[in-house]
Amino acid sequence: MKILCIGGGPAGLYFGLLMKRRNPDDEVVVVERNRPLDTFGWGVVFSDQTLGNLARADEPSARTILQSFNHWDDIDVHFRGRTVTSTGHGFCGIGRRRLLNILQDRCAEVGVQLVFETDVTDDQALARQYGADLVIASDGLNSRVRERYQATYQPDVDTRRCRFVWLGTRKLFSAFTFAFEQTEHGWFQAHAYQYDGDTSTFIVETP
Repeated sequence: MKILCIGGGPAGLYFGLLMKRRNPDDEVVVVERNRPLDTFGWGVVFSDQTLGNLARADEPSARTILQSFNHWDDIDVHFRGRTVTSTGHGFCGIGRRRLLNILQDRCAEVGVQLVFETDVTDDQALARQYGADLVIASDGLNSRVRERYQATYQPDVDTRRCRFVWLGTRKLFSAFTFAFEQTEHGWFQAHAYQYDGDTSTFIVETP
């Protein structure tokens, strides 16, 4: 089988990796519009249960991920001058670019073909180019492929009021942190977590 993944984020890379491991004779191609070291955003979060699933699915990539993350058990909630700590949750944070590079390297090891700096405007033309039997739409939130076939996929989009910004900071957080502040402009909520030795994700959300 010839498989084409349009989009080289974590979903496209991991699907390509697992399909190639399951059927080594398959030809698997992952096409990504950005460069290998490009990414958008900072850290991402996995639960301990997710890490266990990754280890069962592909132990080598899971082992490298385990060597690259920051782990915590506590959640701190800051609200109206008080801090409430809940413990025993088990989460880890890892840099998004680091995660992508781990999966890119592992894909290359098992024989997945990675194509970068290719912006796909016509999925059918690309499928014909690679002779694909199966095309995976892994091109992110604003997927051109899913938009093109929305009559088939029938997505249900519910737009709400809040906006958010995804930031990085050198401030380190010992726990997964939720902070709520009421201002003259309304409520602001932040959630923050450390994902490597010197960097944390800091996301701010507000209506």
